[in-house]
Amino acid sequence: MPFYVSRHAGRRPRARAATLLLPGLLLLLLALAPATLFGQEDAGPAVGAAAAAPAPAHPAGPALGARLPLWSVLPFVVLLAAIAILPLAAPHLWESNRNKAILALALGLPVGLGIGALDAHHLLETGREYRSFILLLAALYVISGGIHISGAPSGTPLINTAYLAVGALLASFIGTTGASMLLIRPILRANQARKERVHIVLFFILVVSNAGGLLTPLGDPPLFLGFLRGVPFFWTLRLILPWAMAVAWLLVLFHFVDDYYFEKEDLETRGSLVEEVHQKAPLVIEGKRNLCYLAGVIAAAFLSGIGHWPYGVREALMLGLVVASLRTTSRAVRAANEFSYGPIVEVAVLFAGIFLTMIPALALLHERGRELGFTRPWQFFWGTGLLSSVLDNAPTYLTFLALGQGLHLGHDVVGVPHQILSAISVGAVFMGANTYIGNGPNFMVKAIAEAQGTKMPSFGAYAGLACAIMLPLYVALTFAFYR
Repeated sequence: MPFYVSRHAGRRPRARAATLLLPGLLLLLLALAPATLFGQEDAGPAVGAAAAAPAPAHPAGPALGARLPLWSVLPFVVLLAAIAILPLAAPHLWESNRNKAILALALGLPVGLGIGALDAHHLLETGREYRSFILLLAALYVISGGIHISGAPSGTPLINTAYLAVGALLASFIGTTGASMLLIRPILRANQARKERVHIVLFFILVVSNAGGLLTPLGDPPLFLGFLRGVPFFWTLRLILPWAMAVAWLLVLFHFVDDYYFEKEDLETRGSLVEEVHQKAPLVIEGKRNLCYLAGVIAAAFLSGIGHWPYGVREALMLGLVVASLRTTSRAVRAANEFSYGPIVEVAVLFAGIFLTMIPALALLHERGRELGFTRPWQFFWGTGLLSSVLDNAPTYLTFLALGQGLHLGHDVVGVPHQILSAISVGAVFMGANTYIGNGPNFMVKAIAEAQGTKMPSFGAYAGLACAIMLPLYVALTFAFYR
């Protein structure tokens, strides 16, 4: 597809063909014996029979998790480890979406073929979830990319704090990625006259790119995955107290930190820093019709949940809104946003691998979750959160949701108690802020800030600062909601 073109396109086609040939042969060889890959040693004939016969819509016999060996989770572990490590260890190799696709397919396709031989219905359901998930993210990303805000607010502490508060609200409705891409450049322009800007970007990541997206399934990918698994659309409004607690803590702390740096710079500046940061150009929004398209995406997600639409109706509407946005938005508006398809293609190829490789992990947790000893809400909060810090928070959310379902502690919502689901949701969304790799927008905001002259902290330094800011909040949330 022409969405993403490597910067090396057109060079050494034979080398590129060879690069693709080897993984292709590997996939072919691994695909020859899918039943062997995943069948239990003591159940070989049964697996062979299942592979030879057409899979029923709802397979009889033992649950999928009871038929899978523990080592079937290895592709999932390897893929998540690669996502966490390769951007730091081999950034030039990792920057190519082609290489990400090769990795995702090399690990995901054999798993998909193996699961298809054992339980074709399960594989088809996973495919449906993946299409719905990617279409929502693509719709929010493409449509928000057609909205450009020129001008900027004044870069004073009070205005900056209000700007982050608006971002926290927007994040729950247009997604943390959409809100981050829409708002990061204006706040950088507003503060371009200031020397100290790192703390502004740091708190922007904490508030807009993470904590703000807790109130609706549209806010953060983990929550939309929960919605696809049956969590009611408005269930996330139960999280308004943790959301308010987090946003209030971050905004108050940010205001004091920003005011400190502002007063310090004002004393060191000839003249008035207030005059320097005051913006003469008014805020102008271009591509306003995309606001209507975003409202359409929100309406489609909401109405499909309460109206139980047939599969495909919501997806077709969202796809239509994306096409309308592309057809009716000036290319100049997207160019002003430095819009490209690279990030959404990256998400699509990586999550194709994630959705496939996580099938065994989720099935095993659902079947054998009791063996891990997780029973208390605080364990789910910290377990989900700590893994979300170093892995992507979306698969981490599903992993702990499957664990909770396997414990049979209660059936308030999607097979788990309300408090357990709350702990998983808040842990995944909030602690994704702890590192640059915990949530997708974190690295994107960092890259934009550095491109505009703000020297951001290293990976370790950022993690230290973020944890120092967020740790008191996590402890307070634990005692307030998850003891």
